[in-house]
Amino acid sequence: MQFLVIKKGTVILFLAACLAIVSAAAWWLLKAGDDVVFNQVSGKTVREVHMVTGEFAATLPTGKKIEAYRWDPGTIFLEKKEKVRLIIYGVNGNEHPFKIENTSIKGTVKKGEETVLDLSFEKEGVYRLICEVHPDIEHNGPMIAYIIVD
Repeated sequence: MQFLVIKKGTVILFLAACLAIVSAAAWWLLKAGDDVVFNQVSGKTVREVHMVTGEFAATLPTGKKIEAYRWDPGTIFLEKKEKVRLIIYGVNGNEHPFKIENTSIKGTVKKGEETVLDLSFEKEGVYRLICEVHPDIEHNGPMIAYIIVD
C-alpha cells in the first residue's frame, strides 16, 4: 500500500502560492477599469493644468482680521519644452494681475472667470507665478505659485 506523505513545508509553500495568485487576480480585477493619468500618451499634445485663486481668513485674539491669498495648487511640475495649457479660475479676490518671473508672461485673473495661458519652457528651472497685488505678507500674500520645469 502506498501512502502520500505531505510535509508541513510543502503545505505552507502551496498556501503561499495560492494566496499570491488570489491577491494578483484581485488586484488585476480591481484595477482593470483604471486609466493611467501620469505620462499618458494620446493624440492630445497639450496637457491642461487647472489652478484656482484661494483665500484664507482668520481673526486674531485681539479682534484684528487677517487674510492671505494663494494659488492652488501652489506647485506644478512640467517637462522642458512640454506644451501646457494653464487654466486659472478666479474664486477669491476681485482681480489678480500676475507675472511669471524671468519670462514676458503677464495677465490678470478675475473673479468668476478663467484665464488661459499656453506655456512651454525652453530652460529647466523654477519659475514663480507672482500676483502683483499680493506679493508679500504686508499685502495679504505672498501669493506665489512655483512652476518647476525639469
